[in-house]
Amino acid sequence: MLDSLKNALKVSELKTKLLYTLGMIFIFRLGAHIPVPGVNTERFAELVSSGMIFGFFDVISGGAFKNFSIFAMSITPYINASIIMSLLQVVIPHLERLAKEGEEGRKKITEYTRYLTVALAFIQGLGMVLGVKGSLYNPGVLAFIITAITITAGTTFLMWMGEQITEKGIGNGISLLIFAGIVSRVPSGIGKLVEYLNVGTVNVLSLVLLVVIGGLVIAGVVAVQEGQRRIPVQYAKRVVGRRVYGGQTTHLPLRVNQAGVIPIIFASSLLMFPETIVKMFQNSAVAVFYGKFLGWGTVGHTLMYALLIVGFTYFYTAIIMNPVDVADNIKKYGGFIPGIRPGRPTADYITRVMGRITLFGAVFLALIAILPSFVLLATQIPNIYFGGTSLLIVVGVALDTMKQMESHLLMRSYQGFIK
Repeated sequence: MLDSLKNALKVSELKTKLLYTLGMIFIFRLGAHIPVPGVNTERFAELVSSGMIFGFFDVISGGAFKNFSIFAMSITPYINASIIMSLLQVVIPHLERLAKEGEEGRKKITEYTRYLTVALAFIQGLGMVLGVKGSLYNPGVLAFIITAITITAGTTFLMWMGEQITEKGIGNGISLLIFAGIVSRVPSGIGKLVEYLNVGTVNVLSLVLLVVIGGLVIAGVVAVQEGQRRIPVQYAKRVVGRRVYGGQTTHLPLRVNQAGVIPIIFASSLLMFPETIVKMFQNSAVAVFYGKFLGWGTVGHTLMYALLIVGFTYFYTAIIMNPVDVADNIKKYGGFIPGIRPGRPTADYITRVMGRITLFGAVFLALIAILPSFVLLATQIPNIYFGGTSLLIVVGVALDTMKQMESHLLMRSYQGFIK
């Protein structure tokens, strides 16, 4: 592993990408400690500590939410905007045409996503400010608007940072920012567990059980993330001039979890948005109903969270993996799946196989996401925010980033990280 890391640092291009990514993450962590002017951060921190949804939001933002910094909303408005644009591509023909136009079309969709992100960030920021208006030193219309604009600007800057990391650094920029936010909370989480142990709130057995559960979750995430169903593909021999092409047997790898950690991030961000908006109308009947039946920690919220994850897993898998295109490409190059006719029957077969393995992956993601509730019952350790969802995001992003580094090393004939 250390030798592979040394090899990675010898490649100037990869070294530049790594340093650029680390520099951007450093700026992100620095901004997480710059508070928004006019906010009583101590009073706001007390409010955050009182709610599970706020606590989880704080983990995702890497402490920026609890500090009510300029990055308090993290990157969630951008994720919500991406979800909406993905859904609109299925409904609006113009967006569907843009998605099929290649690079230029994708650039236009990205531009629309940015505009929508700014709008959603301002709405969500205004709802957040109105929900915690007691934390402002001088509450008023002007203070609400200025504070909302400030954190909207912070989210917009994070969106730009994420795009720059994706383009000039290593890994997916948005996912890496979320990864950095979660990992930054690990030391404080460990400190809190030690404090609980010292005061007698938890015992050693509970901590051991927590570590065992965490290890099993990590092993399960790695197994599912790396799991594949390999469909054999046979290519017929072709004679072109004096050369013979094809004739070999290969396989089509279908990942168990084709969507990665995206469904978890999508579902979490989507559920945070109405929670923030409801805070604008704290004493209304709608807010009371939402808090009682759909609020964070309720059965309704947990069920909705799990269903959204399953739905987004299928949705995102359908976007990135089109069985018809795969079947056409196999047929185009003279390939076929043994026992299956080329063309439409091949596409139908791939669809059936993908449907079965995606179901397993989606249910696994949903179980991991709702795991903290069961861990709390098993260990009796309060306020476990670094739960299954956080572990899934951290492990998934780490694996994806490592694979990108692996590809850079293998292109230059170095031994990679994965053996």
